[in-house]
Amino acid sequence: MNATIDQLKATLDQHRPLDPAIVANLREDLIVRWTYHSNAIEGNTLTLRETKVALEGITIGGKSLREHLEAVNHRDAILLLEDLVREAGPLSEWTIKSLHHLILKGIDDDNAGRYRSVNVRIAGAEHLPPDQVVVPELMERFIAWYQDEATDLHPVERAARVHSDFVKIHPFADGNGRTSRLLMNLELLKAGYPAAVLPVERRLDYYAALDRDHVHGDPGPFLDLISDIVKESFRPYFHALGIPFATTGT
Repeated sequence: MNATIDQLKATLDQHRPLDPAIVANLREDLIVRWTYHSNAIEGNTLTLRETKVALEGITIGGKSLREHLEAVNHRDAILLLEDLVREAGPLSEWTIKSLHHLILKGIDDDNAGRYRSVNVRIAGAEHLPPDQVVVPELMERFIAWYQDEATDLHPVERAARVHSDFVKIHPFADGNGRTSRLLMNLELLKAGYPAAVLPVERRLDYYAALDRDHVHGDPGPFLDLISDIVKESFRPYFHALGIPFATTGT
């Protein structure tokens, strides 16, 4: 897994710095695709094209205000994430709460950026999130693990672990999935990788892999899934640069 991804990154690094026009085009496409897929996984019914239009400030008939806010909020969270990448600071509870606050801004302001005060269940999942009383302590341990051990992991494995371990705690009443995917990409981008978009078409595999990790202690399927989407994240760059993607070992 890591050898193929390392080869892809090494090839891309050889072409850096990229032409600003390429960077701008890929960024615009990424924001729309990332926002669409991450929201669609959570049940948002905006199509990819409708998401693009909503991000341009146009109201889509027949769609709820919440769905429009989810699109705009996710875009704003990506913009904050870009600032965090430039600062290259370590993951912190402030970072997590700030990203989550943007996800729920104007949708659920009482819970935006605040750890849950209720116990929750994840619809369709076997895993039962921990009691709300222990959430602050578990989040402190999560950050301590990140600071003490995460730097020893391959960046893709670190990103996957951050994603899975965070969503296992399920620290917020809502918005955990979107926040976890933002945190995963925060780690990838800080390490010089493209942001990886988890396609809504793989939602069932995604949930099953998370449950496998959380309930049975087997992180393999989830790491394999994240590795797959990380590999795919290089494809738009190779296309823009005119590099044959199929000859890179994928």
